[in-house]
Amino acid sequence: MPNRVCVEVCVESVEHARAAERGRADRIELCTDLSSGGITPSFGFMHTVRRHVQIPIYALIRPHSRDFCYSDHEFEIMHDDIVAARESGMNGIVLGILCRDARIDIARTRTLVDLAHPLPVTFHRAFDESANAESALEEVIQTGASRILTSAGKSAATDGLPTLARLIQAAQNRIVIMPCGGINDGNALRIIQETSAREIHTSLGGSNSSTHWGARPAGDGGSSDKLTSGEFATVLEHRVNKLVGVIRDIYRSDPVR
Repeated sequence: MPNRVCVEVCVESVEHARAAERGRADRIELCTDLSSGGITPSFGFMHTVRRHVQIPIYALIRPHSRDFCYSDHEFEIMHDDIVAARESGMNGIVLGILCRDARIDIARTRTLVDLAHPLPVTFHRAFDESANAESALEEVIQTGASRILTSAGKSAATDGLPTLARLIQAAQNRIVIMPCGGINDGNALRIIQETSAREIHTSLGGSNSSTHWGARPAGDGGSSDKLTSGEFATVLEHRVNKLVGVIRDIYRSDPVR
């Protein structure tokens, strides 16, 4: 039975992308330096992941992690990186541009959305920097983006459920609202039920560190108390599989949902 709710998993390595796919993720967001919020993956990285993963891959286009405002040269880099992503076989683009007053930069974003076409564009958590979520929603819709990644300005989706529900209701069929922020198998059911979200985004612990992804279980005889990237791949596959299982169980118990 296919997922009725799309599960997107953010990863920063080939082995983690493959683990997410084995865990039955529907889509991958690909980036590097995930612990800083992510920056653009290299051309070679995109190519390599595309060779090893069959599910859709969206590439993050973000030249630096300082903020979401970009110089003319940085905007030019974003343009070229979108071209590279298309040539690498990516299925979608993830980006976000703000003006200095934290409003959505409609004109520049629309230019990049047009460049990415026919690939869909996700407007990422730059959205959460806006002072008014409802106004920002209408501004992003004007850019032609296909979806918005948001935790409603909170660190975790569970802290912004009322706002997420309002955004999804206001968006109607004009754009997809994809909740993010600390989503896992323990809270996904609540988030989906309280917001009516049709897509969710998570890193399932992958954003904790660029070199370590949590503690190894006590007594396993390892030389370090931290997981290596390879060990985390095994953990990630299990976490994704468990999350997808929870979502599928929703529809087994309520097939008309």
